[in-house]
Amino acid sequence: MTATAIALDVGGTHIKGAAVAADGRLRHTERWFTRAERGPEAVLQTVLDRAAELAGRFRPAAAGIAVPGIVDEAAGTAVLAANLGWRDLPVRQLLSEHLGIPVAFGHDVRAGGIAEARAGAGRGSRDFLFVPVGTGIAAALMVDGRPLTGSHTRAGELGHLVVRPGGEPCACGRRGCVETLASAAAVARRYTAATGEAGLTAEQVGRRAATGDRTAATVWREAVDALADGLASAITLLDPERIVIGGGLARAGEPYFAPLRTALTARLSFQTMPELLPAELGHEAGCFGAGLLARDLLGEGAAA
Repeated sequence: MTATAIALDVGGTHIKGAAVAADGRLRHTERWFTRAERGPEAVLQTVLDRAAELAGRFRPAAAGIAVPGIVDEAAGTAVLAANLGWRDLPVRQLLSEHLGIPVAFGHDVRAGGIAEARAGAGRGSRDFLFVPVGTGIAAALMVDGRPLTGSHTRAGELGHLVVRPGGEPCACGRRGCVETLASAAAVARRYTAATGEAGLTAEQVGRRAATGDRTAATVWREAVDALADGLASAITLLDPERIVIGGGLARAGEPYFAPLRTALTARLSFQTMPELLPAELGHEAGCFGAGLLARDLLGEGAAA
């Protein structure tokens, strides 16, 4: 079996892999545990091995890979992927040498934004924000279908806007960042801290909030309010046509989106309220985007 390209999306928990068919769609997907506790070299070897496995099975003309953290897309380097233990790692070069084919390299959230722009909830929109709400929170700032990277490749760190000065400490070293309250990890952590009940996901906390659990409702409301504060700042600066929310919390549906719309509208005055939509591609967005970047190398992006 052949494929135009293969794609990998490397995350802290899973490595997702896919084959991209000639029509630009994912025709095969699978995933493996990252097992980052083994160390950065072991994670890299797993990525190389799984990529070679996919390449041997599908005989692609190119590959694409998306990674988290701070990346230099022009150089093909993972500058700092803390969850993987990677620092200044020339991922594109290493993967291309291993496979013997051209490799496209991108940031996981920006790759997801590309996928949503071409085949998801961003279709037909000139300017939109793609905001996956997961373990952390970041944003892809999409303009004419392309993500803005910023002068130092650090654009889109929405989760590190301070919205509660002096609040909970954040992994970035500051306090009161959006993601200390609004990320899926924060919702689960804060509910456990308040109740002593461990093991619940953010989605489960949301369901409890909807059925009258007061503690869950408080945690849920504070998460929505913090995200609304961050998004209001982004709207003021960027004036997007749409905001596309991804990640696990987006699957909560209207119990999440209805209060978020209300909170966001209340924070705007002269600004125009953008459409607020759930992402369409789910957990496949980053991998799909990496595949689209690989097809772009081959001059096939317009067919996607």
